[in-house]
Amino acid sequence: MSTIMSAFSTPGAPRSEAAPEPGSGERRPHLIYLAVGFPPAAKSCAYRMRETANQFTAQGWDVTVVTVEDESWELESGIDHTLSEKVDPRVETVKLPLRREDLETDIRRYSEQRAISPAKWVKSLRERQQETFPEQNFGEWRGTFEDAVLRVHREKPADLLLATCVPYMNLAPAWRLWEEARVPYAVDFRDGWSIDVVDGREAFGPDSEEGRWEARVLGSAVSLWVVNDPIAEHYRARYPEIADRVHVVRNGYDVDSAPGRTHNPDPESGLVFGYLGTVNFSKQHLEAVLEGWRAARGREPLLANARFEVRGHIGHGANRGSSPQAELLRDAEADGVSYGGPVAKADVASTYARWDAMVLILIGGRYVTSGKVYEYMATGLPIVSAHAIDHDASNVLEGHPLWTGARGIDWEAMADAFVEAAHLAVESTDEQHAEAMAHADRFTREIIMSAAVKNLVNELQLVKGRPQ
Repeated sequence: MSTIMSAFSTPGAPRSEAAPEPGSGERRPHLIYLAVGFPPAAKSCAYRMRETANQFTAQGWDVTVVTVEDESWELESGIDHTLSEKVDPRVETVKLPLRREDLETDIRRYSEQRAISPAKWVKSLRERQQETFPEQNFGEWRGTFEDAVLRVHREKPADLLLATCVPYMNLAPAWRLWEEARVPYAVDFRDGWSIDVVDGREAFGPDSEEGRWEARVLGSAVSLWVVNDPIAEHYRARYPEIADRVHVVRNGYDVDSAPGRTHNPDPESGLVFGYLGTVNFSKQHLEAVLEGWRAARGREPLLANARFEVRGHIGHGANRGSSPQAELLRDAEADGVSYGGPVAKADVASTYARWDAMVLILIGGRYVTSGKVYEYMATGLPIVSAHAIDHDASNVLEGHPLWTGARGIDWEAMADAFVEAAHLAVESTDEQHAEAMAHADRFTREIIMSAAVKNLVNELQLVKGRPQ
C-alpha cells in the first residue's frame, strides 16, 4: 500500500450481501472511482456514489475511491457516519488532504490579506483556483488529484476510471491517466456541465475553455451518464458523435429509506406534512409554500391542527443553519411550521414513518429531477408538488395515485394542493397506499445502478477492440 493510501485510506463498512470472490489466483479488475462527496460526506450525491462503488464490487471489481478528507465536509455540509455503514468493506478509500479555503471559519488560519480585505482576497482566490482548471472552488485541486490517480495506478493498475462530477475538475485526472497510461474512463455528469439545469440554458459555449475541456474528455469517454432524458438530449445534440454513449442513469432511492408499512393517519392528533431535503430554494419560493400552507390551514378543518415539519441542511460553511429561509421557517412557527435540522441516513425511514403527506419543494424545471422524488414516492404517502409545472419530477410522478399534480409555485395553487393532500391522507385506502409505493419500485437505487454498471462493463469490453 502506497504512502498516500496508508495515510488516507479507510475501509468501508460491512455490506450484508457481498458477491463471492473470483476463483483462486484470478485477478479482479480494478476501478479508480473519482467521487468527491463519497460517504461520510452529508451530501445527496453520496447515496449514488455509495451504490456505484458497491455495485462494481458486487460484480467482481476491486474499487479504489479517491475523494477528500472528512474535515473538508465538516467545513461545508457536514458528515454523516451512518452513510458509511453500508459501504462494501472491500472498497478502498483514498482521502486527499484538501479543503475549501473560502469556507474556513477559524480566523487563526486567515492570511493578513483576508483579514484586512475579505472581498479582495476572495477575488484573488477565485482567479488562482482557475489557473489550472476552469472551475471555481476546485480548479486548483487538479494537481493533487492527478498525482493521486497516477500513484494509485502505479501500485495497482486500473482497468477503468469513473469520474463523477461535480467537481468537474475530476475530468482532468481522468484525461491525464488516459494520456499517460491509456486507461479507459467513463463520466457520470449527473446534472451535466454545459447545461444550466436550473435556468434551462447553455452554461458555456463550445469555444470557451470549459467547452474545450468538455468536448475533449467526452470525445474519448467510454460512456456518459446523466440523470434524466432532457439532459441526455442536450448532450446527444451537442455531441452527436457520442450520442450512442450517452445514457440516462436515474438517481433512484435506497430501499432502507422507505418506511414500508400501512399508513394510519390520526387527524384528531393533527396531520403531519413533511419536507426532507436540502433547503436550496429561494426565499420567494418558500414564501409561496408557507403562504399556501397558512391559507389551507385556515380554511380546511382537517388542517386546523396540522403541522408542517421541514428537515434537511440549510446553508454551507459558516452559514450552515442560518439564512433568510431559516428565518421564514422560524417566523411561521405559529402556523404549525417547524425546522428540525438534518436527518441522519439511518433515521430517514423512521422520519418518513411519522408523516402523513409529503411536500416536494424543488428548484428548476424540465432539466431537474431531484433524487428525493423517488424517495418520496416510496413512502406511499400523498405528495404535494411545489415546483414548476414543466419539471422532470412531474414526469417521474405521472401515474402516482396520491399525487396532487404539478400546479406551479403560486400560493393559491399551493393552498388547494395542501387541502387535497389532507383529504387523500385521511380518505385513501390501503390499496391506494400500496399502489403508490409500488409506483416507486422500478426506481430502487440498487436496481438502477446494477444495470448501469453491467452496461458500462459491457461497453468497456467493446471499447477494448476500438483503435486508440
